[in-house]
Amino acid sequence: MKKVWLLGFGFFSISITWSLYNAFVPFFLEQYVHSVALISFLMTIDNYFALFLQPWIGNRSDRTSTRLGRRMPYLMIGMPLAAVLTMLIPFHTGLFTLLLYMMLMNLAMSLYRSPTVALMPDITPDTHRTKANGLINFMGGIGAILAFGVGSILYEANTALPFIVAGVITLLCLFIVSRYIKEHRDGVNQGQETAVTEANVQPNRISFRGQLDRTTGWLLAAIFFWFVAYQGVETLFTLYGKHHLGLSEQAASFSLTFFSLAFVLFAIPSGWLGARFGKKKMIILGVCGLIAVYSLVGFAKDLLVLRSLLLLGGLFWACININSYPYVVATGTEESIGTRTGMYYLVSSLAAITSPPMLGLLIDQYDYSILFYVASISMVVALLCLIMMTGRRKSASRFHTPGA
Repeated sequence: MKKVWLLGFGFFSISITWSLYNAFVPFFLEQYVHSVALISFLMTIDNYFALFLQPWIGNRSDRTSTRLGRRMPYLMIGMPLAAVLTMLIPFHTGLFTLLLYMMLMNLAMSLYRSPTVALMPDITPDTHRTKANGLINFMGGIGAILAFGVGSILYEANTALPFIVAGVITLLCLFIVSRYIKEHRDGVNQGQETAVTEANVQPNRISFRGQLDRTTGWLLAAIFFWFVAYQGVETLFTLYGKHHLGLSEQAASFSLTFFSLAFVLFAIPSGWLGARFGKKKMIILGVCGLIAVYSLVGFAKDLLVLRSLLLLGGLFWACININSYPYVVATGTEESIGTRTGMYYLVSSLAAITSPPMLGLLIDQYDYSILFYVASISMVVALLCLIMMTGRRKSASRFHTPGA
């Protein structure tokens, strides 16, 4: 698991950057745009890139062959670009430059997100992937805590500081991952892939349509609906806290730390429980728990009660998030890992594109109190999709996975 811990720095940089982006960029946009629906729409720019680029890049990385490996070239290009553009965001001079920096930064992030995520199953046998996902999400959760906790303090001192620090951290994480993760050495299927390469057999093109069966289809639908709930709440919570609960910008962003803290504390146990009792059972437990939490948050007026519910919500989100990606990978073949990673981000990006503008429009028409009620309904639909799933797909792979 040492390699998984080191790979976790890649997730750490992604998490800290996105958490800062979601927490503080709405305040920049609020200076120029007064519609919550429009702000929400502009905050989904990254998902439009992810919608088209991440599935393609994930699929492309499955067929990439360089001395650095299949995934690493994408990290070497995308991470430095993303670091620089993240640091530029607070130095916008108007709405045009703010949107320009946002779009370019999101484009750079889309270049390496799917390959970074696909590295985990590349270097981890199937039977340990749920545990490994817990470890790397633990690292990602630490990034979110720093973003919401330390980031809120830095933001109050100087609005540019959190973004500068995030850019520097991204560069440091790239150095760590590229220095200690060697795909040709650490990949669990490298012996078989080398034999295929020496036999001059070209990697097969992976068809997206060929990856969809009943199990995968309903699973992707469930992922869509729980991300509709999660992405909408994450994007609009700071505005919800500020305008509905009367919190300061710092207090609103700091409150999200409790959600992230619970996620971090339960990330590793969730992975172990998923390996012990089954991924689907843990996901269903998490979905049911978040339905209850989101329903209760709508009634929370006291800050202590709100943060207690967010703490509980983070625990249930860990049950879902830690087990869902390994579940998607497990329903396919070893050579389709990058492609299925792209499919995972395709549906989560569709949800992120749909959810904030829809919820923002509803808030414009009604008020902020509707946010968590709609999120609860979306989680109920996700639960129904999980119930409609059949058993795990049994797919043959040209590579045997150790321990599978």
